[in-house]
Amino acid sequence: MAITILRTAHSQIVASSMDFSTALCDREGRIIAQANTCPVHLGSMPAAIDAILDEFGDSIADGDVYILNDPDKGGMHLPDIFSVAPSFAEDQLIGFTVTVVNHTDVGGWAAGSMAVQSTSIFGEGIQIPPSRLVAGGELNSTFLDVILRNVREPDLLRGDLESQLAASHAGGLGLRTLVEKYGIDEYTRLIDELLDYSELLVRTELSNAPDGRYLFEDQIDDDGLGSGAIPFKVAVTIADNDITFDFTGSSPQVASALNATASFTQSACYAALQGALGSDIPANSGFYRPFTFVIPEGSILDGKRPSARGARGLVAYRIIDTVLGALAPAFPDRVPAAGDGGPNSVAVGLVESDGSSVILWDILCGSWGATPTGDGNDGISPLGANLANTPIEELEKSGHIRIDGYGYLPDTGGAGTFRGGVSTFRDMTVLHETASVQIRSDRRTSFPYGLHGGGAGAPSANILDHGTDAEQLIASKPHLTVQAGSRHRQVTAGGGGHGDPFHRDPQQVLDDVLDGKVTIEGALRDYGVAIDLDAGQVLLGKTESVRALSAAR
Repeated sequence: MAITILRTAHSQIVASSMDFSTALCDREGRIIAQANTCPVHLGSMPAAIDAILDEFGDSIADGDVYILNDPDKGGMHLPDIFSVAPSFAEDQLIGFTVTVVNHTDVGGWAAGSMAVQSTSIFGEGIQIPPSRLVAGGELNSTFLDVILRNVREPDLLRGDLESQLAASHAGGLGLRTLVEKYGIDEYTRLIDELLDYSELLVRTELSNAPDGRYLFEDQIDDDGLGSGAIPFKVAVTIADNDITFDFTGSSPQVASALNATASFTQSACYAALQGALGSDIPANSGFYRPFTFVIPEGSILDGKRPSARGARGLVAYRIIDTVLGALAPAFPDRVPAAGDGGPNSVAVGLVESDGSSVILWDILCGSWGATPTGDGNDGISPLGANLANTPIEELEKSGHIRIDGYGYLPDTGGAGTFRGGVSTFRDMTVLHETASVQIRSDRRTSFPYGLHGGGAGAPSANILDHGTDAEQLIASKPHLTVQAGSRHRQVTAGGGGHGDPFHRDPQQVLDDVLDGKVTIEGALRDYGVAIDLDAGQVLLGKTESVRALSAAR
């Protein structure tokens, strides 16, 4: 199913950045299997299935396809459109195929439909409650036409939606093949066994962690409207092979579009624990059974209508950081320091001379924090996203923007026995006469944390008119109108370090200097390692004296 979408989707945000997910469910709506796609989507799928079952129940028929995006009726945020198709064999319902795709635009006041500055869901785009798009194989073309009339790039939405339908067809064929092979009764028994197996593996892993209550706090810098720091608090309790996530004390819902749904919050917790366990446990509804949640209603983790939700992705990344920070004492040999805090997203919107709209999405991932056994990976998607950086060619082929620079910045990874991944930057020049630019970034004032004595990663940055006399540092979540020739540099945050930096192998520090990831000054300042760059070697005597002096203080 995932490969079908990847090969047939029309938009860059799906076909290139891979912002989509797919799954199979049984006839009760339980997740059987999920593709290795976007983790923070996957745990939200049960809510979407439940919404469809609640709405249509016994009227579900062969050849139907249902869609939704309403966050208050099974969705996450409006650009993520779910499609759910029932599968039948021997005149019996045997399961559902589920896809969710982050569409380029679903309307609203801002190009891309994810502006942080939105203050109501009514300004974010078209809302689709659980609805039957295809009935018995017949497309409701009027319904689809209404949707397409409300978006900026209707051809892209239609193309990506059709890729979802193609994926459902592929998934349905796979389910029917399983039933033909095993028979309905054995197929049903094997699903139960698979879910029980996942539950057993999760509970076994939890039994290896010490029972206890683990607390951690983190924050998002601001809500994009001048709010100041937004707190995230979690108490993770592990007891008797069960795990509870209590978010009491976290921020109330905010005025901007950073609010999440409870299902999205749960999904982020699933992803965090999967990452911490580090084992091959099938991701299905059995995995979810040991989980209990306390999520305050009306909080940023469970915003209430008509709150805006378009930029809610940032909340998931901060939940993951907060949960992993809490789990670090329980799984000290597995949990990494904090990474970049979530990919930057830059939506460039413009209008052609014929009145048609063009939206270009620049997704830029940074790095991971260091682990207990190794340096953080550079230029990679965070755990919760599993996205790819947008290829430069995809951005430039429209002729409306130019990428002038793309790479790493030295001295940005948190220092440690193991170094955090370094910051990624990208420089863009707008070529179209006028364009809107919506940026979502964070970790400007709340740096990615280090663990066990490791240093924090460097902050993110957005720089307008980079390299000119008018250069200025701008906010982390602005919405701008710019003219041709405007230049922008975006910089992701660096990953946090792990362990005492003065315990890092000097040869590794030298390698970092030779690779351009650490400067000579940074090597001496952050690691106590003196380097002769011309000779390409560590000055061992000076290094030993610097480190000894630091240890004596």
